[in-house]
Amino acid sequence: QVRLVESGGGLVEAGGSLRLSCAALGTAGIVNMQMYTMSWFRQAPGKEREFVAAISWDSSVIKYADSVKGRFAISRDNTWNKVYLQMNDLKLEDAAVYYCGADRRPISDPPKSPPHWGRGTSVTVSA
Repeated sequence: QVRLVESGGGLVEAGGSLRLSCAALGTAGIVNMQMYTMSWFRQAPGKEREFVAAISWDSSVIKYADSVKGRFAISRDNTWNKVYLQMNDLKLEDAAVYYCGADRRPISDPPKSPPHWGRGTSVTVSA
């Protein structure tokens, strides 16, 4: 079982940048992060949770939502069991709670909701 802990959220002005981190921890010992496709989803108030980005276990396959292409970059470090989301040129509509997800299934199209979630980190974008 894997436990995910997000960090890095905060308040940023429109046009600014933030880097989110997600640490993967084992609930009973060390977790092998290479077993998992990692992803980021987000949920704005009053809206459904939506896909943002996903990365395969070896970083060979990366997928983005159209709304963040060219602005966001997902990456991972399996040595340290971490996945990152670099967010640049943030827009008001990017404000949401961002969730890290882990899934043993490969990246799919359309993306599937992963079975393992963190508790989220909040991103607020001001005008």
